[in-house]
Amino acid sequence: MRVIAGKYRSRTLRSLKGLELRPTTDRLRETLFNVLGPLVQDSFFVDCFAGTGAVGIEALSRGAREVIFIEKHRPAVAVIRKNLDSLGIRSSVEMRSGDALDELEKLSKRKLLPDFIYLDPPYKFAEEYENVLEFLDAAQLLAPGGRVIAEHTRRLELPSLLTRLERSRMIVQGGSVLSFYRLVRAA
Repeated sequence: MRVIAGKYRSRTLRSLKGLELRPTTDRLRETLFNVLGPLVQDSFFVDCFAGTGAVGIEALSRGAREVIFIEKHRPAVAVIRKNLDSLGIRSSVEMRSGDALDELEKLSKRKLLPDFIYLDPPYKFAEEYENVLEFLDAAQLLAPGGRVIAEHTRRLELPSLLTRLERSRMIVQGGSVLSFYRLVRAA
């Protein structure tokens, strides 16, 4: 696994051995960031269920001004820290170690407004998608024009419309799907 483009291009990232994590593939990350394009530059990005941190690190490499990593699995938190250290990334990042909903709620209380929130829970925890999307639909936790992006398996059908969030695009690549959501109504 490597950083695809930008400041840290071609640098190798660590992962956990075994099936503990299912990192976003290089190809899917490349597709994601090709779609986001220049919008990543100077953005505030949240990598939720961060795993190895590859998505958030890719955002930093492509010019994001700040990335918050949210991950509760302690070995994965350690891998993210090692990946950040190996790249010399010490500023513009915050590591939140805990349950995704709890950490997103804390961010909401801080009145933070990320431009992008990326969700990639373990595929076997399908209920996490619904729980987090419902929270984000109700919370004031997305900048105007911001996006929520969910990476999920083709077998999981996510809602196309919640109360305020609407799926604006889906990209299928192999067994994975990227679902892009945007706010369509103010709270």
